[in-house]
Amino acid sequence: MTRILFVGQKPETVDFAEPSLPPGFNAEKINAGIAVAVAKIHERGWDGDTCMITPDDAGLTMLESQLKNAPYDCVVIGGGLRLPPKGLEFFEMVVNAVHRAAPDATIAFNTRPEDTADAAARTLRPVEGSPR
Repeated sequence: MTRILFVGQKPETVDFAEPSLPPGFNAEKINAGIAVAVAKIHERGWDGDTCMITPDDAGLTMLESQLKNAPYDCVVIGGGLRLPPKGLEFFEMVVNAVHRAAPDATIAFNTRPEDTADAAARTLRPVEGSPR
């Protein structure tokens, strides 16, 4: 079974005053979007996990631990981790943590929580159906 990990910043730790984030976003809307993402992943017949991390060393440790718990076919990294320019260094650390801990997984990027399954599907197309 295809296994997806959705990694994002824990909504309660997001700086919603950041101008690069979509207007009107808040923790409640992001959490609702995460629920939609999980449902869409399951609708495709995939097994999906979420890993909402804090933007610090503890968050990286949590991500690395999650990646060691199961083999993933795709890791989708949410926009909240990559959009704010001030978060670029942490975003690089997240990508490198995924690369180290899950070297066989594709990496995808969503534009909002609700399109997480679509993001995973884009990167899985070439390997879908092949043994992993």
